[in-house]
Amino acid sequence: MNTARETVEVDPALFRAVYDSPASLPGRHRWTTPEHDVRRLEKLLGMPAQSIGAPLWVSGDEPDCPKCGRRTTWLDIVASALKGVHDPLMIATVILGDRRYVNTEIPDAIAGVHCLDCHTPVTGLRSFKCHNWAYAFEELAVVRERMRGGSGPAGGPPAGR
Repeated sequence: MNTARETVEVDPALFRAVYDSPASLPGRHRWTTPEHDVRRLEKLLGMPAQSIGAPLWVSGDEPDCPKCGRRTTWLDIVASALKGVHDPLMIATVILGDRRYVNTEIPDAIAGVHCLDCHTPVTGLRSFKCHNWAYAFEELAVVRERMRGGSGPAGGPPAGR
């Protein structure tokens, strides 16, 4: 049996049919990233404030860090991924973009995620996804430009969210 992890782009209709429902997430528990962690995530990535407006779902067998009790969120996942796995622009593109990606593997725990507060490995995390269907490509380009240090429209989130 092949257990290699591979991420592939899928047609939006297929993505919605299979992955749109939080009930489709593997693991005993399903939860969303709280607002304060979403805002910290934007800062971590260097994104303009209020860029992320869609729910950031997480699922797993244990929602909280076994050592410090912090709820595992996209903030933990992204902070871990930024340590040599992905760059901030790629992560922003996945969160805000109009393409949908899925990981293809046996639904094991997601490797390499650590608690942001105490750095304990998170071993029961099974899946994470976002629902940002209405984000316009042009607005994503503005966010990415501002992340690179360029100027973008001032004042508040991009239009159309």
